[in-house]
Amino acid sequence: MEQQHTVKIISAEYITHDVKRFRVEKPAGFVFEPGQATEVSINLPGMEDEKRPFTFTSLNQWDYLEFIIKIYEDHKGVTNELGKINAGTELIIGDPWGTIEYKGTGVFIAGGAGITPFIAILRSLKVKGMLPGNSLIFSNKTSHDVILDNELTEMLGSDFYKVFTRENVVGFKEQYIDEIYLKETVKNFSQHFYVCGPEKFITDICKILEDLGANAESLVFER
Repeated sequence: MEQQHTVKIISAEYITHDVKRFRVEKPAGFVFEPGQATEVSINLPGMEDEKRPFTFTSLNQWDYLEFIIKIYEDHKGVTNELGKINAGTELIIGDPWGTIEYKGTGVFIAGGAGITPFIAILRSLKVKGMLPGNSLIFSNKTSHDVILDNELTEMLGSDFYKVFTRENVVGFKEQYIDEIYLKETVKNFSQHFYVCGPEKFITDICKILEDLGANAESLVFER
């Protein structure tokens, strides 16, 4: 039976206009694999059973858990409530689960908040000295939507590719991750590909990758 843990929020802050970082207490002995998620609810009357899946962005060696969560103020749901709460409020979290795990050097392709499973994986690879050879293609509406832009740039340097779909930014043209873009950007389709984002984004990207010669077995996404 799944265990549930009540944990207090240590800190909560917006890191973009609609993305909030929560650092919360870590239950004794709690471990997870980078890329895994858990069900989270808010320990407030009427919200305890409103569970949503969120990915851990922290590492096991840290003494707290971290979640980076996109807040949807137009949906009167859990993330809207998460947007209002701060340090001291309690969350209820369950056991870790998820199928996105690192299987070897490759290309990480993320759409918007789909970056979150990759954050812990990339941080873990950096700590282990295993980041070289991996790259990240990250699609967002505008430059203001990029989560952890500075940290990802510092980690990956020229292996960090930013794609903007909604605005012309100096040095970046408005574009999409389509077949032409992937053909121009990816030199080797026999490596691993890690894909995360909205459902249609995952389906479309995986199909393009297979059409370009990627092996279906080398595609890693939440199944």
